[in-house]
Amino acid sequence: MSGSPEIEELPATQTGPKGVIHDWRKFKLESEDHESVPSNKRELLRQMSNPKSSKDDTQEKVLHKMSVQEYEMIQEEDERCLHKFRRQCMQEMHEHLSFGPKFDVVYELDSGEAFLDVIEKEHHLTLVVVHIYDDGIRGCDALNNCLTCLAAEYSTVKFCRIRASATGAGERFSDDVLPALLVYKAGELLGNFMSITKHLNEEFFALDVENFLNEYGLLPKKEFAAGPEGDENADVE
Repeated sequence: MSGSPEIEELPATQTGPKGVIHDWRKFKLESEDHESVPSNKRELLRQMSNPKSSKDDTQEKVLHKMSVQEYEMIQEEDERCLHKFRRQCMQEMHEHLSFGPKFDVVYELDSGEAFLDVIEKEHHLTLVVVHIYDDGIRGCDALNNCLTCLAAEYSTVKFCRIRASATGAGERFSDDVLPALLVYKAGELLGNFMSITKHLNEEFFALDVENFLNEYGLLPKKEFAAGPEGDENADVE
């Protein structure tokens, strides 16, 4: 064999214990810096990433060679590369299971019609949180800031806000019941919190609002967030 060995492409990501092992070996080989890895190790990794053995090898030789290679591979595994591989697998699984649109921001509704549309026409699996507010009402600005933070953390939840006067039902949302927080899913009202600041400390933050909503089971699990690649010590559940 002359020159550097080429990586033999495997089929699409495999499932099952053997498939995961093959995926890990291929990922490991592709992650290696070819300039810093000895040629004999690159050849070893190449052979291990390919489930097909040479026709010239007998089954006995292949089994013996692989047992030695497995031992060497375990001894030389790079922990950082393993963390990266696990994170990649988790990210791919998350993307495969994710559904629907992503929002990430708080939407301003400018009319009662827009209010009804977001309740009735949003995807039936999408949770909709609407903050009804008005200028000069204590707690409204703070709650807006909290929802902005939560929108970034719960991207599958649609956070909205609307002035009480724009709802078309201003008499229902008078100043003494603001700020109000309404939670909908598939057109159904799941949470109806008038004067929500009464349930919070005088000074409250996004975590307080998040905990309050979680007490009622109104928020989904947080979106999977892969940490920075340099965070070698972060564990993946």
